[in-house]
Amino acid sequence: MLADSFTRLVDDYKQNPNLIYQSWFLHNEDRLKAFRSIRRGVLQVISDIKDGSFPNDFKGSSLEFVLTCITEQKQVFEGASHPFYWKPKLRIPDIYENQDHKRYFGQFLECCLKATKPETIVNEIHKLDAHKIKGLGPAVASILYFLHPTWVPPFNTAIINGYNRLFNERRKLGSWSEYLAIREKMLTVNNEYRSVLSNDLGALAGLLFEVGAGNLLVPGLADQPAVDREKLQKQIEKRHKGVVDEQQEEHTHSEMQYHLLTIGRALGYDVAAARNDMSRHYNGHSFSFLSLPALPPLPVSAETSQTISLIDIVWLEKGTGRIICAFEVEKSTSIYSGILRLTDLICSLPDHATALYLVVPDSRRKEVEIQLTRPSIKQTNTPIRYMLMSELRTHCDALCKFGDSHRVLEKIARSV
Repeated sequence: MLADSFTRLVDDYKQNPNLIYQSWFLHNEDRLKAFRSIRRGVLQVISDIKDGSFPNDFKGSSLEFVLTCITEQKQVFEGASHPFYWKPKLRIPDIYENQDHKRYFGQFLECCLKATKPETIVNEIHKLDAHKIKGLGPAVASILYFLHPTWVPPFNTAIINGYNRLFNERRKLGSWSEYLAIREKMLTVNNEYRSVLSNDLGALAGLLFEVGAGNLLVPGLADQPAVDREKLQKQIEKRHKGVVDEQQEEHTHSEMQYHLLTIGRALGYDVAAARNDMSRHYNGHSFSFLSLPALPPLPVSAETSQTISLIDIVWLEKGTGRIICAFEVEKSTSIYSGILRLTDLICSLPDHATALYLVVPDSRRKEVEIQLTRPSIKQTNTPIRYMLMSELRTHCDALCKFGDSHRVLEKIARSV
């Protein structure tokens, strides 16, 4: 298509608050956390395959956690886990029962995770494709995107439909060779229009997704499918509701963080909000005015320090920098990813004797109890308690007024 038409299309895509660019790519803080959680999850998949503990089913596996984190990343990835479900009648994808295929898959993930140049990723894709593992195709690209977002675009039906419509091609879904051809074209287009897109290929993939889903019409394209106005209106309303719901979740998330910052300060602790939440505010109170500007230096690796800095709220003993309490506030995102950040903290700083808490909506009480009893969590012997948002909200003032240490939280915290 013509350059002017493409630029207008990108402008329409970026300016619409209901489309993916604004609702997920640009203004979704959970997106950044997802990259670290998914990377950690992929490391666990590799470890499980190496030590022989990876199961013969998708359910309950470390791979399920990775795909759960991915599917939570809104519309672009909502079907990303389906290709990995174990289909016993078809024996696909053949990475659960076939030990050689399982090993090939683990080696592929490890090589891609450690890759320092995009050519390595392409070579590993060719190697994996040569093994002809039944049922394992370019759906894996959704995992690779979260390992190398500037090298690998995600891939699904809506994205390929948008690609074919926009570039007048007839690429197909299930082939690695087709995927690599699409990737080359996307890299070329992304490089040409980098000033209006992003180095991160998620921006362009989101554009193709919206075109393929029929939410974004291409200027000057004559053979676009006829628009079902009623269906389109329902799609717009559904997307708008999703955006509004997400905004409400963000507001509630900020409210809970504010209560925790307030209680911690009242109890005499230094408090720190997550590094990427410092610009948040609640009820006229900016977190940057309540929180330390950053966590003090910790005796951990740089990568672990980055993970700890993304924990929603941390309380520290004044003058020592010892972490007293750590809190993860959960909304509709994976409770397990929050648990992983807390276990990373306690495993890295065992001498800090940190109290760990999840803050969850009342409706997710059963879910958090299930997650805290997972074998992989119980094996770490990490005591994580949880509190309900309604109770934190109700008792915030009383905890500030009558508490004399972090132990006052035991009045509302629950154990499994």
